[in-house]
Amino acid sequence: MENNGETPAPVWDLPVRGIDPGPADPQLVRGLATVSSATACAKLHQQGIRRTFVEGPKPLVGGQKVAGRAVTLQFMPQREDIASGVAQEYVERSTALWAVLEEIQPGDVLVVQAYGSAFTGCFGDMLVRYFKRKGGAGIVVDGRIRDSPRVSQLGVPIWCTGTTPHYASQAELFPWAYHVPVAVGGVLALPGDLVVADDDGAVVVPRRKAPDVIESARDHEEWEKFSRSRLEEGARLSEYYPLTPDTRAEFETWRDNQAL
Repeated sequence: MENNGETPAPVWDLPVRGIDPGPADPQLVRGLATVSSATACAKLHQQGIRRTFVEGPKPLVGGQKVAGRAVTLQFMPQREDIASGVAQEYVERSTALWAVLEEIQPGDVLVVQAYGSAFTGCFGDMLVRYFKRKGGAGIVVDGRIRDSPRVSQLGVPIWCTGTTPHYASQAELFPWAYHVPVAVGGVLALPGDLVVADDDGAVVVPRRKAPDVIESARDHEEWEKFSRSRLEEGARLSEYYPLTPDTRAEFETWRDNQAL
């Protein structure tokens, strides 16, 4: 059909923008900052939430920890009649990748669905620098990054599946949507969920579950501290890890004395 020289309508309007979930409760973030990813994962499992560990991404630099609100970014497979990376950064700057960085608030953790792609460098030096200037706390990406020597020196905690020389849309993926649900490392992450990440990996904490996780984790880490001291004194593992009813009573007496 003749279009009389008019530009054809786009197949799909990009980028797709979901609903900003609003800021996280600072008290929840502070509470989760004291909780390890292992403890958060265990406590959520006890509450019936069994898929929380983001499998695949590992710390780019060890010894870092982060807790914060999840801001989500979704890559999708390229389809050339809709979007491709042929124009490199000139097309990328009008995508969800550039747009989501403008939405970052201090303390946010950017959580990125990238299918574990070995050929998509979701972030590089310039984007991570901008993320840092916006106050972002960390990035968890089920995919790779580029410019790793410079990125490693920026001090932004990053969990990723590795590195690549590719830019974000150079291969099979394209930045599609933000503030939408994402699947990252086999885990569902919703905008506004919370994330705890450390050397053991990243864990997604559902927003409504965070208060219970913090409360139960506080007790858990206190009795583990007590048990650790007893084991170092020569106590039997089966009596102190986990606690028995008798050693639980001993722990509670110990905790009361610590508070004096």
